Amino acid sequence: MATEIHKVGTDDGWHGIIEEGGQFPPEKDRYHMYIGLFCPFAQRANLVRHIKHLTNIISISVVKPYPKGKEGWRFDPEYPDATPDHLFSSKFLHEIYFRDDKDYKGRYSVPVLWDKKTDRIVSNESAEILRWLPNAFNSILPLEISQIDLYPSRLRPKIDELTPWIQSLINSGVYKAGFARSQEAYEAGVIPLFGALNKLEAIVAENGGPFILGKELTELDLRVYGTVVRFDTVYVQHFKTNLGTIRHNYPVLNNWLKNVYWNIQGFKESTNFKHIKENYTKSHGDINPLAITPMGPVPNVEEGYEPDWSKLEPGEVKLPEVQEAQNKI
Repeated sequence: MATEIHKVGTDDGWHGIIEEGGQFPPEKDRYHMYIGLFCPFAQRANLVRHIKHLTNIISISVVKPYPKGKEGWRFDPEYPDATPDHLFSSKFLHEIYFRDDKDYKGRYSVPVLWDKKTDRIVSNESAEILRWLPNAFNSILPLEISQIDLYPSRLRPKIDELTPWIQSLINSGVYKAGFARSQEAYEAGVIPLFGALNKLEAIVAENGGPFILGKELTELDLRVYGTVVRFDTVYVQHFKTNLGTIRHNYPVLNNWLKNVYWNIQGFKESTNFKHIKENYTKSHGDINPLAITPMGPVPNVEEGYEPDWSKLEPGEVKLPEVQEAQNKI
């Protein structure tokens, strides 16, 4: 039975779970997901929709990637690949939050998973959704789809070992560097970020591909993808994470990216570079005051996947400070 954690009027968020016998049981057409195609954390949840073939079970609404003013993200069906709020015709995402809790005091973030039957939010915590959503609908999915397990028992110790520093140093690391308000804070974010990329490059090379932990796709691939697919296209120039690029300094990670983007159903389909680029470059006036969106790099993701991983020579950023940070992980 799912435990109800959220309390009215707090900023704690929603932590429900879709599960058999719980408060939110798996049912087709019962749940609706609000996402932003720009957001790496919302993309995790949307990726699960695609990988587990839930696109005809969980419907979605997509907010416009900019601007994010005091009222938060907005719905604008005139913007390419954005949608109206298909459930309530809301103008802003915050209206969805207040439909459930009129006294909510937290942030209006994506993703939001809505239950149409009880008329309330199930969860707005992307990391929690990533953990339970892949198995939530197994009881109503075809056997071959239900057997796709992104958190398999034999790999859980390794997933649990890698997740904290991947989240802290890579997923959040780009933001620590990008939103730094001083040279010292920037360097304190960007150096460990590249130390972690160096370490991840070595781990993927050691495991021999095609996925982070080897032959099996896991939630780690979804966690890493949201950041890596945005790295060369946005973070290098916008967040000044330019000690290296994925395509030039990390041939193993670049090969991993080529494979999941071009060959694994759901990755390319859930990635929209117009939304990604314009969100960052047109939402952060203090970083990019003229809101000019760079045209490159070209292409967004390179082609030419190498299936023979033994041919790949792992790369790294060889700056001594980065290598020192790598050794501390």
